[in-house]
Amino acid sequence: MAPPWVAIAAPTATPPLSSLLSSASLSRFRTLSSPSGWWLHSWKRAGSGAVASSRRRLLPGRRRPPPPEAEAADAGLPDDGVTAPGAAGGEGSEEFVSRATLVWRAAKLPIYTVALVPLTVGSSAAYLKTGFFSASRYLVLLSASILVITWLNLSNDVYDSDTGADRNKKESVVNIVGSRSIAHFAANIALALGSVGLIWACAESGDIRSTLLLALAIICGYVYQCPPFRLGYHGLGEPLCFAAFGPFATTAFYFSQGSESLSWTVLSASVLVGLTTSLILFCSHFHQIEGDQAIGKMSPLVRIGTEKASEVVKAAILILYALLFSFCIAKALPVTCAFICSLTLPIGKLVADYVEKNHKDNVKIFMAKYYCVRLHSLFGIFLAVGLVLARTGLNIRFPGLSAT
Repeated sequence: MAPPWVAIAAPTATPPLSSLLSSASLSRFRTLSSPSGWWLHSWKRAGSGAVASSRRRLLPGRRRPPPPEAEAADAGLPDDGVTAPGAAGGEGSEEFVSRATLVWRAAKLPIYTVALVPLTVGSSAAYLKTGFFSASRYLVLLSASILVITWLNLSNDVYDSDTGADRNKKESVVNIVGSRSIAHFAANIALALGSVGLIWACAESGDIRSTLLLALAIICGYVYQCPPFRLGYHGLGEPLCFAAFGPFATTAFYFSQGSESLSWTVLSASVLVGLTTSLILFCSHFHQIEGDQAIGKMSPLVRIGTEKASEVVKAAILILYALLFSFCIAKALPVTCAFICSLTLPIGKLVADYVEKNHKDNVKIFMAKYYCVRLHSLFGIFLAVGLVLARTGLNIRFPGLSAT
C-alpha cells in the first residue's frame, strides 16, 4: 500500500486552457501573450500614454519623491518665527505640510535651549566659585525662563502679523489659532507668570543685581520686536540677543545661586553663550531675505547678502573657539572647559561648511539655524560640565594655565 503522501504529491490532471476560456477570451489572451500583440493592444486602447501607464504598473515599488520643501517641512523641526523656504514671505509648498507639523513648528521646542543654557552655565560658574547649588531655585528659574521665551515667541508672531510679515506663514500661532487677541493675551500671561518666578527666585537669593540684570534681558527682548521700537527691523537683533542671553541673563543666574562678587569666569562664559545664541538668530535670516525686503525689515542678511553672511558665520565659529582657548590661557576659564568644549568642533565645522555650501539654496539653508541650535546646546552644556569638573578637582593643570 502506498503511503498517503504519494497521493498528495501525485500530479492531478488539469483541464486544458481552452475549456476554461470562451472563444472571445481565448482570442484576446493569445493576442496579449505575444509581445507584438501586447504593444498593439496597448496602443489601440489608449494611445502612447498607455505604454507609460503600463510601465508604472509594472514597477509598483517606485514612488514619486516628494519635493525638497516637503522634506524640510516633514523634518519635524520647529520654526523660530520665520516661514519655511520658498516664495517670499510664505511656505514653499504648504500643501505638503500637515497641521501637526505646523503646530510642532509653531511650538519651537529646540529654541527653548536658549533658556536652559544661560541658566546652566551661570549656575555652574557660581558652583565653581562657591561650591553652592540650589536645585529648587534652579528649577524655578528654568520654568520662569521657559515662560519668558514663550512670551518672546508668541509676541513675535503677534507683532509680525501686524506688519504683514506672517501673512503667508501658516505655522504662525496667530494663523493657527485664528485670533491675534488670543495669542497676545497668552503672551502677556506667560510674561507675567515668568516674571513672578524670576522675581521670587532672585528674592530668595537675596541679590538685587540678578533681578536688575534679568529685567534688562527682558527689555532687550521687548525693544527687539515690540512697537514702537522694533529694533530688529533695523538690523539690531543680534547685538540685543547677545546682550540679553549672554552678559545679562548668564550673569544674573550666576548671582541667583549665591555668588557675591563678579568674576572673570562668568563674564568669559557669558560672552561665549551670547555668541552661540546670536548665531542662531543670524542664521534664521538666510531664507527670509525677499520677505524681509518686502516689509522693509533691514536684517543683516538684507544688508550684506548671503555670500558675505556665510563668511560671517565661518568667522563667528572661528572666533568662538579662539575666545574659548584664549580665556583658558588667560586663566579666566578652567582648562577643562577647553578640553570638553573641543568635542563640539565637528558640529562647529558642520555649521560653517553647511552655510558656505547652501547659502544660496532657500530650501536647504532653512535647516542651518537648527544646526546652530545643536552647537549652542552642546557647547553650553559642555562648558557647564567643564566648570563643574574644575570645582570637583578634575581640572587639568598645565604650567601657567591652571584656573584661579
